[in-house]
Amino acid sequence: MNAKKLFALCLALVLVTAALTGCGPEPVETAAPTRTGAPTEPVVTTEPVVTTEPVTAEPTSTAVPTEPADVFWFTRENFPRLDGSTACLPMAEAVCSVLLGESREEVQDLIHFNRTTQSFRNLMAGDCDLLLAGEPNAAVFAEMEDNDFEADMEQLARDALVFVVNAENPVDNITTEQIRGIYTGQITNWKELGGSDAEIIPFQRNEGAGSQALMKKLIMGDTPLMEAPAEYYSGAMDELMAAVKSYDKSANAIGYSVYYYAHDMEMARGLKLLKVDGVEPSRETIRSGEYPYLNAIYCVIAHDTPANSPTRILYDWLMTPDGQALLESEGYVSNQQ
Repeated sequence: MNAKKLFALCLALVLVTAALTGCGPEPVETAAPTRTGAPTEPVVTTEPVVTTEPVTAEPTSTAVPTEPADVFWFTRENFPRLDGSTACLPMAEAVCSVLLGESREEVQDLIHFNRTTQSFRNLMAGDCDLLLAGEPNAAVFAEMEDNDFEADMEQLARDALVFVVNAENPVDNITTEQIRGIYTGQITNWKELGGSDAEIIPFQRNEGAGSQALMKKLIMGDTPLMEAPAEYYSGAMDELMAAVKSYDKSANAIGYSVYYYAHDMEMARGLKLLKVDGVEPSRETIRSGEYPYLNAIYCVIAHDTPANSPTRILYDWLMTPDGQALLESEGYVSNQQ
């Protein structure tokens, strides 16, 4: 083994050991050459990639195990421009922090997330390099096709559409039909759901939000959401959470979000997740598929991204077992079983 490869292997061991002990860069995962257009099942390899100095070896995004690549160092100058969904902001912070060896506060200037739909448009326009995002609405895929834009898109983690109420609301479970009833205006009082005799205040997300796309796709289908008063729409997830918690100083509001954001970022603020059709949303029920309304978090890059570019290297590394371990440590439900 030549000195260069020996150095790369030794450095890889140092990085993994440091990540496991909380003292340095965290591990990351790579995937095989990926699908284009609308998402399908991911193809993931188990070949680790060491992230550190320009790679000259064969592309890492291959289903056939290869020798370890040369070490590649990420720097502020070569780090891919990231964009994506609000719920993936902590993921982006972790990735930047561990790969650059900086604190989360120090890497904030590298992270400019524009929410799901706009982030895909930014990728098409060349205004970012890599997305960490949920699935956008169907119109985005149509735009990609109209613009002859091909994307490599791999599932990084699993998430779910969840429904939140004030922690003081006595209702703990809701059915799919009841959700549709609420959001079509057919069910208007909590007593119809076994709760208090009080008006239901159903908050919605704005068009273009990932959770709005999921609500239409997973719950409503061909049934249109009702037109609600302007104050019932939230342009950001933190706005929705705040509104559900204390709208009109009552516990009568309901809203929807993705599991990671609702559970790991906001649940300490007086909210609770409702069971849906008797199943509580949790890491276990999302991983097993028992919870009914699942969605994926994707890593997305332009299909023509060069094999040895920092963007492709990061894309591949995020899919490795070490990358999946990083996501798990951040509270996301990774692809690992």
